[in-house]
Parts: sequence; structure tokens; C-alpha cells
Amino acid sequence: MDEMRIESLVLKAQNGDRAAFDELMAEFESTVYVIVMRRLREHAEASEVTQEVFLRALRKLPQLREPRRFVGWLKRIAVRMSINRALRRPRETMQAPETFDLVQMSRDVPLDRLLRDERARQVRGGLAKLRPVDRETLMAFYFEGQSLKEMSDRFRSPVGTIKRRLHTARHRLKEALGDLQPA
Repeated sequence: MDEMRIESLVLKAQNGDRAAFDELMAEFESTVYVIVMRRLREHAEASEVTQEVFLRALRKLPQLREPRRFVGWLKRIAVRMSINRALRRPRETMQAPETFDLVQMSRDVPLDRLLRDERARQVRGGLAKLRPVDRETLMAFYFEGQSLKEMSDRFRSPVGTIKRRLHTARHRLKEALGDLQPA
């Protein structure tokens, strides 16, 4: 995307045009993800921080005085937020592999397998109760591991719409499984 187009989209977004911000987000999501992933080295956490970066950028966008500097500004937000997350992360400790032998052995009891299979059956049943768009959205994200950008391309919808669909689909699945949840 050329600088003139970026500046134009930033100005529109600063004036409240959500579609313009969605376009900026779609363009720079992979860039921000790479920056965050370099520091955190963990996919789920990097995805979460990437979303937080764009939420912060959306909130702080009116404060950006020079729209042509958007890309650098966004990258700085990504770097700062990933550093903050890395510093707040609990330290990892190393253990000898033998330490986990007992844990692994104790987890393979028939009751645990039975409960795990039952939960999987319940989730499949809950997914079957959902509308096709909700089911496809959840399957693409959780089972196929597609990114929000990939899902945006697949469903031909903006990333913001995909996020909303995921939220709604999770809520509907929770309702479908509600009678199975402990009180």
C-alpha cells in the first residue's frame, strides 16, 4: 500500500470511519504479528497481543498528529506492548524429563479418557446445533488454525466482522452447551 493511501485511510479513520481502520488493520496485521512474535515466541500470546495493539491504536489514533507516520507509530506500539507482555510473563523453569513421567502415567487412566471422549462428543453435538456460519467460523479458527486475516479472505468479510462472528459463535456454543455445564 502506498504512503498516500495509508495517509488517506488514517485521516478517514481519525474522523470515525471504521472501514478505513479495518483496511489499515488488514494491511498491517501480519507486520504487527511478526514484531510481536519475535519477542514472545508463542502463537496464541502473539495473536492476543496483536489484537491488543490494534485496540490501542484505534483508541489512540486521534492523538496521532502526523498521519504519514502511522506505520512507524503502529510498530512502536507493537514493540512496547510485546516488551511489556514479555516482562509480565512468569519466568519459565526447567525440569528434568523424569519429573513429568509420573504426571504422564497418571493421566492415562480409563476414567480420564472416558471424560475426555465425552467432552469431545458434547462439543461436537454443540457445534452441530449451531448455524452453519457460526460452526464454520469456529471450525476455521480453532480446528483449522486459520488466522483472522485468512478467515477474512475465506469468508470475504472484514477482520472486524470475523472477530464479531467468533465472539457471537463462542457465545452461542456456550449457550448450546449450557445445560451440560456444572452449576
